[in-house]
Amino acid sequence: IDATTLPPRTPRPGGMRRAIRRGGVGALLVGATLLTSACVDPEPESPAAATTSAPPPATAATAATQTLGATGSASGPAPASPAATAATAVPTATLALTADSPITLAFGGDVHFEGVVARLLTGGVGLGALRTVLGPADVAVVNLETAITDRGTEQPKIYHFRTSPAALTTLQQAGVDAVSMANNHAVDYGADGLADTLAAQAASPIPVVGIGRDAAQAFAPAVFTVRGTTVAVLASTQVDDFTVHAFPATDSRPGIAGNLDDTRLLSAVRSAREAYDVVVVFLHWGSDYVGCPDGPQVATATALSRAGADVVVGGHSHRVQGAGWLGRTYIGYGLGNFVWLNSRGPADAVSGVLTVAVDPVAARAGRGQDAVQRAAGPSVVTSGTWTPLVIGADGVPVAPGSAAAAAQNDAWSQARTCARLASHP
Repeated sequence: IDATTLPPRTPRPGGMRRAIRRGGVGALLVGATLLTSACVDPEPESPAAATTSAPPPATAATAATQTLGATGSASGPAPASPAATAATAVPTATLALTADSPITLAFGGDVHFEGVVARLLTGGVGLGALRTVLGPADVAVVNLETAITDRGTEQPKIYHFRTSPAALTTLQQAGVDAVSMANNHAVDYGADGLADTLAAQAASPIPVVGIGRDAAQAFAPAVFTVRGTTVAVLASTQVDDFTVHAFPATDSRPGIAGNLDDTRLLSAVRSAREAYDVVVVFLHWGSDYVGCPDGPQVATATALSRAGADVVVGGHSHRVQGAGWLGRTYIGYGLGNFVWLNSRGPADAVSGVLTVAVDPVAARAGRGQDAVQRAAGPSVVTSGTWTPLVIGADGVPVAPGSAAAAAQNDAWSQARTCARLASHP
């Protein structure tokens, strides 16, 4: 990702998410009941203004950097002119935040803009309703599972997703601060589609990680400075499919970051560990329609923890999987779908946002430590919270009623058992 100064953003308060309020409660209650057995899927598988406090490492010279104000976060309301932004009053709540205030990281699952979901990009519909669930976080990240192109040839796959560059602006306006494109749909339209996607990445209002003109760019982190604490976000895919074999980013070819072999990803994490205070890895991994992590997920999560990752989250299974601590590292194995055309039934509609709180004092105390030193220390993650949502017929996640939300939270907690994660660091 080219190092760049992104457009100015109006500061917003940090904090935990608030549930979004929309209609469709009846459908949501149906979806919520599917979480009562979190580790077993009843459906058969279908084919269907501060400065960065640490310099970037030489191996991450292409990292995108985003400096956040002392009282704000990466994305704010819809982009405004610099003059309008400067004139915007800072809410009183933000003034209480200091360098020692907890940092909040929000994560949503798979996003595409197929079928009826495409209407969100036109006519002013957008995803503004999601700002109440993503916007309060200091940094919010989702997986954009689509090519960004109107050209190219469908690759030899069953499903093909494409969208326009407007998707990146729409996500920014929803409160998203960065997207991962390390997934099995980023190159659905071949080399021409990849070229267009990389052009959209270069012009994006928010960092796009996990894809690039070469491996150095694809594995480079997006770096945010939150009230003096640096947060690096990397991405990769472990899904063994056509895309990772046909379009892997190499030293001389564009493509996606892939970790069928973890070697390069682990090296990137170790480099980030030595340069930044908090290291986050967003992965595309796991088995479709399965509620528990598979063997490769567990093995990679363990290796990433040893390499010094503070937070490891991901998706692909279309199911919400367990979350908790693996040693000092907070793991969220599966985030489910997020903004998604639901074509399989209620189980695919179960969604939510994972919010992780980080202690910036502890994070900065480990600044400059290598992976071995950091792995021997305490976790910098103080909590993980799940905000239950259910995807409506329009493809947008909405808040269920209180009873359904409680049931989903119970199921999310129970899923920790088969994920073999701890409820406390």
